[in-house]
Amino acid sequence: MEGVWSLLKRSLANLTEHSLDPLTALVKTRLKRMRYRPRLIDGLIAKTGLDLQPP
Repeated sequence: MEGVWSLLKRSLANLTEHSLDPLTALVKTRLKRMRYRPRLIDGLIAKTGLDLQPP
């Protein structure tokens, strides 16, 4: 979660929206893009150091 939030914050760093609706739409779009990048998600999971294999 922290990795996703970090990437999302970086992509919104220079944003100058003045209302909540365009900002909400942009955040949803950026999160949707991340969802379709499996290597990015794999990298974020690997960074946590957790073993996700079943016992």
